[in-house]
Amino acid sequence: MWDDAFPSFLIGLREGLEAGLIVSILVATLVRADAKSRLPQVWTGVLAAVALAMSFGAVLTFTAASLSATAQEAFGGTLSVVAVAFVTAMVFWMRRSARSLSGEIKEKVTGALAMGAGMLIVTSFLAVGREGLETALFLWTTARAAGESAGPLTGAGIGLVLAAGLCWGLYRRVLKINLTKFFTATGAVLIVIAAGVLGYGLRDLQEGGVLPGKAAYAVDLSGSVDAGSWYSTLVQGVFNLTPTMTWLQALGYVTYLAVVMTLFVRGVRATAPAQQAAAADAAETKGKAETKGKAETKGKAKANGAASAATAAVSRRRPAWVVPVAVVAVPAVVAGLAVALGRPKPAGAQTVAVSQTECGKGFTAPKPGRQTFQMHNTGSKTSEVYLVDPVTNAVYGEIEGLAPGTTRDLVATVAGGTYAWRCVPTGGSAVTSKSVRVSGGGGAKAVVPVSERDLATPLQQYKQYVDQGLATLVGQTRKLNDDIQGGNLDVARTDWLTAHRTYASLGAAYGTFEDFDQKINGRPDGLAQGVQDKDFTGFHRIEYGLWHGQSADQLKDFARRLADDTDGLRKAFPGQDFDPGDLPLRAHEILENTLQFELTGHTDQGSGTELATTDANLTGTRELLTVLKPLLTTRAPHLLPTVDADTARLQKLLDSAHQGDSWTPVDRLDETTRARLNGATGQLLEDLAPIPDLLEIRKSA
Repeated sequence: MWDDAFPSFLIGLREGLEAGLIVSILVATLVRADAKSRLPQVWTGVLAAVALAMSFGAVLTFTAASLSATAQEAFGGTLSVVAVAFVTAMVFWMRRSARSLSGEIKEKVTGALAMGAGMLIVTSFLAVGREGLETALFLWTTARAAGESAGPLTGAGIGLVLAAGLCWGLYRRVLKINLTKFFTATGAVLIVIAAGVLGYGLRDLQEGGVLPGKAAYAVDLSGSVDAGSWYSTLVQGVFNLTPTMTWLQALGYVTYLAVVMTLFVRGVRATAPAQQAAAADAAETKGKAETKGKAETKGKAKANGAASAATAAVSRRRPAWVVPVAVVAVPAVVAGLAVALGRPKPAGAQTVAVSQTECGKGFTAPKPGRQTFQMHNTGSKTSEVYLVDPVTNAVYGEIEGLAPGTTRDLVATVAGGTYAWRCVPTGGSAVTSKSVRVSGGGGAKAVVPVSERDLATPLQQYKQYVDQGLATLVGQTRKLNDDIQGGNLDVARTDWLTAHRTYASLGAAYGTFEDFDQKINGRPDGLAQGVQDKDFTGFHRIEYGLWHGQSADQLKDFARRLADDTDGLRKAFPGQDFDPGDLPLRAHEILENTLQFELTGHTDQGSGTELATTDANLTGTRELLTVLKPLLTTRAPHLLPTVDADTARLQKLLDSAHQGDSWTPVDRLDETTRARLNGATGQLLEDLAPIPDLLEIRKSA
């Protein structure tokens, strides 16, 4: 959390100190001008600025939440770039203005005193408001980069509290800080942080489709750097540098850092002599200024007294709480309206019936744009309902499991084209409503549905792969049986691993193997006597015996049964029912089970070859993706390149744990390597997750 907190802590400290200094100068100016009665007006302006900043943050948050995932990436990326521009301008402005800030604000306050209460509120509001908006924007972008971490808010809170304490100390003259050096040092650090935010923003714009080069990586250290390690997390949290960066990210980061840091350092060197000369001039004129200031203060005090009297007269007619409440309420109300009006509104929301007899009843041609349809199940069966193009069967939106008598919202983007509803009651036939035509341009995104016919060719190709694998497996288990029958247990250990890897590479067919899978590859989980249970057979039972010192005589029956079971599976497989819908599901489930069982060491019975099994599972997933490639390429062209990159990272990590015929056991991996493996597998799973939905078989009327 603290790695995410540091950038926000720094911005909270720096911006808080800037705003606090401004408030301190405002208060000190009024006190010296004998206008303490006007202090509530300063605090009112400050309160209004804080309310504005918080309202601005709320608008950013809720506006982003109402967008699609792609639009959120583009929105966040744009604001990240804007935040970098603001922070850069702020850094250079404070470097130039730190020494003259007090004089400028005193001059403005003096003018405001003569113009009445409203002008003083406006002056303090404008002076603090700019800092507040900058802080809100930058904190929003850093919090977004940190995901669900509480670090950014914690860091910002600590920074603001520390800034408030420093300002109090400066005001009471118990502290002395060289503000020029402070803002110079923090400015340099903020430039480095801003470079990372810029890179993060550019990556978001690539993810949102605004900028190209999403899959063009300039740096890919995922195979050698653990993204979950403390040092990697620290670098990512503070500098927004990740193990993988695109060319655009890297170019933006390096260019910004080189150009802006050079200009900043050059400006610091150029202003140093000028500041020394200014300090000498200030010392020379200090006495004159103080004398003149006292004279002016006396004159202004009279004017301020008159203004204060006028203000007091107005205050007697109006309760003191009215203005403070108003300055907080107005930004909050405006923010609420902005959020409410900014959310996509369903244009003419319709209630549409869902049933086998009334499918689509109440559906009329909607206007183009983002629409919300209230789908009401008027039938007696739980149903699925899809908004489709009746010609191409493309799906624009869907609801699953709509119970009888219930209503749920279906949100879809409608553009020019033909639309209809397809209702699929449980156990019933699909029914398609009358179609309606919507005029307008294109742009609505749809998922082209997959039929059993579409999956017929991939299924046939994969069944051929499994059949060949089973033929190989039969020969390997016979060899393993011969080893054990002949008492050659050292050879048996090598042949056991070869055969087990072959079986593990057939993962997408496990659901088809029926009882054979439990006989061949079952675990002792749930068996009454565990590894000694008579029903514990197959690869893992032989593994237990081979690596726990059991004799060949104790393993002969298990080896014979394994050879017989694999031969029986090969003969039964051509006639087994292989559901084509299993192919898309297994693309994700094979490695999901790997992460749950192999990479935790749960399946190990003594051989320590979990990573060899993981490698075989990865091979099986690759083969499955190969047969599904034609369907995936047309529906998600960017998915496979990403998955291929993830697969290569995981393969590289597995290869590093493999020396000759030896594999490093999972429990002997160092913490960093194990975290890398889990992280690479998790990332691959995340990128594989859309495949079951993309290739889901949907009924058609």
